[in-house]
Amino acid sequence: MTSKTNSTADKARAPLPFLGLACAVGVSSIYFNQPLLSEMAKTFHSRPEHIGFVAVATQVGYAAGLLTLVPMGDVMERRALMIRMYAAVSVALLLVSVAPSLLWVIFASVLVGVFASVTHIVLPIAPDLVDDRQRGRAIGIVMTGLLMGVLLARTFSGWVSKIHGWRWVFVAAAIFNAAFVPLLWRKMPRLPAKEKLRYSEAMASLWTLYRSEPLLREAAVVGGLMFASFSCFWTTLAFLLDTHYQLGPGVAGSFGIVGAAGALVASVAGRLADRHGARWVASVGLATLTFSYLILWAAVITPMPIVVHVAMLVLGVVILDIGAQMTQIANQTRIFGLIPSARSRLNTVYMVLYFAGAAIGSWLSSLAWSRWGWNGVCTLALGFMALAGLRHITGIRTVAKAAAIGAEAATSLLEA
Repeated sequence: MTSKTNSTADKARAPLPFLGLACAVGVSSIYFNQPLLSEMAKTFHSRPEHIGFVAVATQVGYAAGLLTLVPMGDVMERRALMIRMYAAVSVALLLVSVAPSLLWVIFASVLVGVFASVTHIVLPIAPDLVDDRQRGRAIGIVMTGLLMGVLLARTFSGWVSKIHGWRWVFVAAAIFNAAFVPLLWRKMPRLPAKEKLRYSEAMASLWTLYRSEPLLREAAVVGGLMFASFSCFWTTLAFLLDTHYQLGPGVAGSFGIVGAAGALVASVAGRLADRHGARWVASVGLATLTFSYLILWAAVITPMPIVVHVAMLVLGVVILDIGAQMTQIANQTRIFGLIPSARSRLNTVYMVLYFAGAAIGSWLSSLAWSRWGWNGVCTLALGFMALAGLRHITGIRTVAKAAAIGAEAATSLLEA
């Protein structure tokens, strides 16, 4: 009786909206730099293809943190782990703010990414708080917070940079993360390890999970390709607005507010995944994201008044974020249903490939922008989406084939 009562109390102390806030604070740290790239390039006298490595470094660091730190979420007490990581993010952000050179910024950005992976120690807690029938809804609620952090970070950084300069963005971000440390201590219950494993055993199990779970492999590849496409837009948006429309980082950041409207679909996507199945939601999400790039491409290359250009960009961003969020919710709903005791490690495998895709998308889109402009960026993004769609379709066929084999086996047993 006591154990059950304590469990109920713990859930009351750590509601889903608070987990969403924790995700928002953590993940925002890796997106502050995107609207600032053109301003940072001016500070360090760098070309776009060189300053683009700041975004790449953050995402590479994030992938490294996912690979090396997030598996600890299954084998360590999670509240203490999260507190240490939020404090470390704060220090890394301060290092970016005082950087005297581009190389310093890149190094510090790697550290920001490594420790900001705390977000994905927080996220797998959500499905632990509900039964399996509500898993999609729980993930949707927490992902709403995460996605709002992603999108509003760009808005915040763009306007703070416009008023005070880009360095103060990272000072403010460091304060946010530092302030969250005592808040975690007060609001979160102790979260004991799910399994009694050594760290080395947890790390070794990552390859076992990847090899033995075909659905995990499919979701990770689709997610990585989707996020590569998504990163193509956000990495080059500041360059597009500065070059084509002479609009600064404040306007580039304001597109985060536009995207935040799309983030509200996250909880809806979670409920749709519970009702219609996660694969159906993923199909709709991929189609929606692909359509958004057709709008974003046409918004720039079609001759029309600047007001119409910007209006089409706004529409494209809303659709882009809706598609990306539907796909992400669907993928994580699927993988969190595989092995409940290994959710942090499943999330590690998925998110490492996810952010590896983001890093590749940021790098290649910077090169595409330098050589072919917006046409190159959109062609690259649609290429990533074509590959994601192809992998998704092969997954549908695999599921259909497995169902057919199962039905055939059942018929044979009945006839016998």
